[in-house]
Amino acid sequence: MKIIGINGSPRGERSATLQLIAAVLEGAKEKGAGVDVVNLVDLDIRFRNACSACFQEGRCAEEDDFPKLYAKIKAADGLVLGSPVYIDQITGQMKLFIDRMADGIQCQALTGKYGCSVSTSGDHAEQAVVGYLNHFLQMLGATPVGGVGVATGKDPDALARAKEDAHELGKTLAEAIRTRRQYPEIEAFHRRFQEKFKAVITGAKPEWPGDYEHWVDQTWVW
Repeated sequence: MKIIGINGSPRGERSATLQLIAAVLEGAKEKGAGVDVVNLVDLDIRFRNACSACFQEGRCAEEDDFPKLYAKIKAADGLVLGSPVYIDQITGQMKLFIDRMADGIQCQALTGKYGCSVSTSGDHAEQAVVGYLNHFLQMLGATPVGGVGVATGKDPDALARAKEDAHELGKTLAEAIRTRRQYPEIEAFHRRFQEKFKAVITGAKPEWPGDYEHWVDQTWVW
């Protein structure tokens, strides 16, 4: 079992968000998972100009660090996403990472995998960010098992308590992966989303042959 943490904080190793991610991963380790963490700020991940090469050819045309990271994520069993709140939303580093995974949404690249999300803020919007990141996991085909958000600005002990919750979340994530735990509402979302994209992919076959071939390989269309 392999679980990867993705830290979207520009503070990298110095970030409170990384402390939450690390707590999740530590809990997962106690349940037998192998873990790794990636600080997006340390990578060369560039913005794209909607070239659509991934849709057409099934590969990324940009020769930066994203393709290797994407392959690493697809080879894992679980994913932990973390971002502090920057002006009511995720950071630019995390948004750039998400935007580069547009093809992963259309190909449902994380189908069968599990994940969770964490967020830190000064005083607000951390729960909204957790919800956004978990929704993104669902759009990729993954099953989010929960999240932890904490506002640290008004309570110096809040982060320590949140780390305890994150540690338990990591255990839950590892157990969900091990037992292939089912979440009926999320399964229903996946069925609706797949039906939606089945029509999109079939209709876009001439424009997006790479994505269409992926769906054929998965026996989602034929």
